[in-house]
Amino acid sequence: MDGRTSVKYLQEYIRAKDYDPEALMHYFYKLIEETGELSLAMRKNLRRKEGDGIKGTIDEELWDIMYYVLAIANCYGIDMEEAIRDKEVINNVKYQTKMTFEENR
Repeated sequence: MDGRTSVKYLQEYIRAKDYDPEALMHYFYKLIEETGELSLAMRKNLRRKEGDGIKGTIDEELWDIMYYVLAIANCYGIDMEEAIRDKEVINNVKYQTKMTFEENR
């Protein structure tokens, strides 16, 4: 990857690969399951080492969580890039953050 993979691309990729609004609860249960697996990987500090595969690592579990979050967003027709932008406006006011969220980055 070139470091320019957008949330929009990921969301469209998942929608093309795995879109089934009737499986909404399945996606949610998988999200919960993957969160538990992340907890275990973090507790055991299962970090990816150079040259090793991703299987069983924190890296893998974080991607799994992102995958199911985006799959759920797709079921609800939510544009996550828009949601991120709008929520950051609220967060920056709430937490008095001096940093502005830059779009198209």
